[in-house]
Amino acid sequence: MSTIPYHGLMGNGDWLNEREQRAWRGFIELAQFRDRFGRELQAETGLSGPDYAVLVSLSEAADGRMRAIELRKAIDWEKSRLTQHLNRMERRGLVTREPCHTDNRGIHVSLTQAGREAIEAAAPHHVGHARRWFVDALTPDQLDTFADLAEVILAHIAAQDPTEQADSD
Repeated sequence: MSTIPYHGLMGNGDWLNEREQRAWRGFIELAQFRDRFGRELQAETGLSGPDYAVLVSLSEAADGRMRAIELRKAIDWEKSRLTQHLNRMERRGLVTREPCHTDNRGIHVSLTQAGREAIEAAAPHHVGHARRWFVDALTPDQLDTFADLAEVILAHIAAQDPTEQADSD
């Protein structure tokens, strides 16, 4: 693959060398693979990747319920994206929203029985894809290294951008 260097795009000239660019592009390509993963899951289960992200977070929460702001942070979405997606999921009977009685501005999002059934039916497909496309491609040592690297990168990102939005849900 022929690559066009980033020369001239930034004023400081601190460009990625060949090793850095190879790693960065590999990371980007892996991130793009997530879409394929989501399309397969949706074709098999009717749940989109975003549906699955919401449902799995709720299914792991106490009583299948979370504050909307906690859910938004857990899946790293903007407030408007979460609101619009929850509207669609609520119309499909997968979640409900109720006011938070301890905070007039807050909302609780709850998993419905249909939502629980949907995530329970989709989870084996999700795990199967994760195993086939990811886990089976790596040795146990490589899995450990990958997990370590992901943790380091995520910690670095958090340290570089520690801002937590304090807006209401």
